[in-house]
Amino acid sequence: MEALILHLQAPLMSFGGPQVDHIGPSGLFPTLSQVTGLIANALGYTHRECNRTQALQDRLRLASALVREGDDLRDFQTVDLGQTHLRTPGWTTYGRTEHRDGGPAARYGTHIRLRHYRADASVLCAVSLSPADRKPRLGTVRAALDRPQRPLSIGRKPCLPSERLVVGTVEHTDTLVSALESVPSMFSERWRRMAADLGEQAEVQAEWPGDDGPGPASASRVETHRL
Repeated sequence: MEALILHLQAPLMSFGGPQVDHIGPSGLFPTLSQVTGLIANALGYTHRECNRTQALQDRLRLASALVREGDDLRDFQTVDLGQTHLRTPGWTTYGRTEHRDGGPAARYGTHIRLRHYRADASVLCAVSLSPADRKPRLGTVRAALDRPQRPLSIGRKPCLPSERLVVGTVEHTDTLVSALESVPSMFSERWRRMAADLGEQAEVQAEWPGDDGPGPASASRVETHRL
């Protein structure tokens, strides 16, 4: 199996979780759909190409290691939609502003959001595609992430990567976990920069597909199920 190693790092990142009402949480790890969207954006896919994006996600496998947890940062956002320039057509995707359904208070009142970010976090990811011979291939994904069709962000549009996302490719690996474990030796210079705060035998949290990781289930292993 071939795996592409990515390093997600930015002053602020957001790894979205289930959202209820105006509160937008952030997990510790990127989700499968988020990494799919990141790659799809680099490849130049549009929002309307949902079948194309879904086909990419169906092939994508992802494992992640938390190099640095960072801090939870909560951003309080408010906007008064009753302002004149927000009631009229604007410079948006479809040339019109977006409003909630309901009466004037809902459509043109003050909207409040609480959005959570990970500040100064660092996550190492291993990505593979199965089947590997179907387009886009992993080499195409790597090239797109190096020279994307559009600017890339990690979670939300203001979250711009602080360095090149692509670390390199592990050409022959049995699992995504073993691909992550090979990073310190295969990409030692990059690893020293990203793991400067870790000791020689540091333990990090990690996520991987249930059929990918090493050994049987144990007390330290948590099973997750996609919904």
